[in-house]
Formats: sequence, C-alpha cells, structure tokens
Amino acid sequence: MDASHVVKAWGKILKGHAPSLSIEITKECPLRCPGCYAYDDAHLGTGETLRSLSDFKGQELIDGVLEIVDRYQPLHLSIVGGDPLVRYREVEAMIPLILERGTHVQLVTSAFRVVPAEWGTMKNLNVVVSIDGLQPEHDVRRTPATYERILKNTADTQITVHCTITGQMMKRPGYLAEFVEFWSARPQIRKIWFSMFTPQMGDKMPEILTAAERRQAVSDIDLLRKRFPKLEMPEALLREFLNPPHNPQECVFAQTTQTFSADLRSEITPCQFGGNPDCQQCGCIASMVLAAVAHHKLGGIIPVGAIFKASVKFGKTFGSPVTPLPTKPRLVEISKAAGSTGD
Repeated sequence: MDASHVVKAWGKILKGHAPSLSIEITKECPLRCPGCYAYDDAHLGTGETLRSLSDFKGQELIDGVLEIVDRYQPLHLSIVGGDPLVRYREVEAMIPLILERGTHVQLVTSAFRVVPAEWGTMKNLNVVVSIDGLQPEHDVRRTPATYERILKNTADTQITVHCTITGQMMKRPGYLAEFVEFWSARPQIRKIWFSMFTPQMGDKMPEILTAAERRQAVSDIDLLRKRFPKLEMPEALLREFLNPPHNPQECVFAQTTQTFSADLRSEITPCQFGGNPDCQQCGCIASMVLAAVAHHKLGGIIPVGAIFKASVKFGKTFGSPVTPLPTKPRLVEISKAAGSTGD
C-alpha cells in the first residue's frame, strides 16, 4: 500500500464512502469445508443462508457486479463466493472490465478449476488460493480441490497462497515450517499469507486456537519470514494477531469494507465474516494489516488510527454516502439455472 492509495482511501472515507468492496459473486461451491464462515447459518444475519439466496450467472452476473463497482467506485475489490471459478466464464469477462476502471482486484478461490495463465501477468490482479494446511489434512477437508489439482491448475500462472491456521495445525510442532517450505519452493507462488481461524461468539470448535497456540504461531511465523522471502508477514502485522481489534467499531477493515452477498443486494455485516464474530479471537489477515497501519505514527507522534476515526466520524456526519442499490426481484429462473458447478 503506497502513499497514493492511502490518500485516495482517505478521500473516500471523508466523503462517507467505503474504499473497499467484497462481493460473494456466487452461492455455489464444489467444496464443503469444515468451519467455512460463508456457509454458517448466521452469516447473513437475516435467518437466510448463502445457499438459500437467488444468485446469477451469465450477462446478468457481469452486469450486476459492474453495477456495484460503478456505483461504489472502490479502490479495491475482493471477488469471493462460494468459489468464483464456478462462474469462470463470467469472471474472465468481468476482471478486465473492472481493472479498466482503476480498481485493484483480488480473487479468492480453491483452484478446483484451471487459473488462466494470463491472470498472472495482469497488473493490479491478485489471485489468492486458499489451502488448508499440509496435503493429508487439506485433501480431506477440500476435496476436490486437492494438492494435486491445485498444483496442476496453477502451473502456468502466479498466485498467492493463503492458509488459515487452526488449532489442529498448532498441535504438531513444525507444521507451519513444513507448509511454508513446500509452497515457497513452487515457482508459481508469488506470496504466502497466513490468517488464524476466527470463530463466531460461543463457538466450540477444534479449529479455534488457544491463546498459547496463537502466541506460538506468531513466533513460528516471525522466524520463518526471515528464511523464506515469499512469506509476506511483516513484524508489524504479526504483532496485531496478539491483540486484535476488540469490536467492529475498532476494526479498520470492518469500517472500510462493504460486503455484498450472492444476490448482489444483501449486505453482510459487521464484516465479511457476517453473523457475530468473536473479534477478540479474530485472525483475519486483512484486519491485521489495517490495524498495523492504524498503529503507525505519523512523524513518530500521531497514530494513523486517530486520524482514521476522526475521518470516519466526519464522513458519516458531513459526507454524502452512496445511494444504496435498488432492490430487484429475485430471478428464480436464473438461480435454478446457476445450480450446476460444472458450467
């Protein structure tokens, strides 16, 4: 994030606009990963679930996403799902159109389908492949997006590997080192990122890290980043994992990112996790990156976070928020047609 991006983001915040968007472009995914926040019953906060929404395909999906981008004019857009590659034809068509608008794009996928080679050369496009640990555990959790398929489907492009650390991983010493060593050696890997599993309030799941496991994960990553240049986890970011923002109002990421679900109208709050996330156990790398920015002191004196809070307050009071998207009838016939993941 360079100075020009910070200035542009600050300008949008002063106007009462979110500089970042995240869009779940489809409810469909060929995977059934344990602990996936997108399919949690509380994700939408409306009593509906992601799979119950009517979503889109074809030109309706392309037009719907571009409508949101043109209305909100984000500096950064995350394309998520489901899995966006379920709608690979539409995504291939819309990405160049979004990039032409000056928006940085991040696409998050399991790579169950081939990632186009040209995506690795597109400026301001980052393809992030989610990998759940080492091959034995990952292949069980994420079939059909197995290690073998990921390696085959990304062989001709450049990707960022993202792994969410779980309690199960941290119960085996050296787990993170083995993971980083394997993926760092692959030529198609541009960067490696780690998050930590973020539970909902009241969850009791084996994926949740204990406080000691979280500290150990931070210590392990701090050592590994010095050995493996592809592991992009700066020290300032790592510190934030030990004291994450305690609520959405303190979270810069939650305050600066607007998330839409697969019907392209439902907004997900308070952040991309939806529901009632346990912020004090948050492990979202995006949240930690922006928390580190907020704690940076301009001239060694004034925390960026103080300026951010004042700017958000100003934008909400005196800005001109974007007019919400009009509600459209749900296109049931499109939803039914979109049910297949093989198209």
